[in-house]
Amino acid sequence: MKVQILGTGCAKCRKLEANAREAIDELGVEAEIEKVQDVREISKFGVMMTPALAIDGKLMCSGEIASPDKIKKWLKNEKS
Repeated sequence: MKVQILGTGCAKCRKLEANAREAIDELGVEAEIEKVQDVREISKFGVMMTPALAIDGKLMCSGEIASPDKIKKWLKNEKS
């Protein structure tokens, strides 16, 4: 599973990454975290506001810092 953090590396992006890592650790799932900071790559997802999060190429949220609990729900859905 690949979790992508889309953003330029601001404090909000780092918080979203930390939340994603926490969710992955708590679930014990195998996942690779990739930071996507290139604006052209981010725009390919249709993202207008960062930070954003994608799981296996599917955009899950944009313009918000999703909580670890919310990310865990998405991870469980993508895993099944």
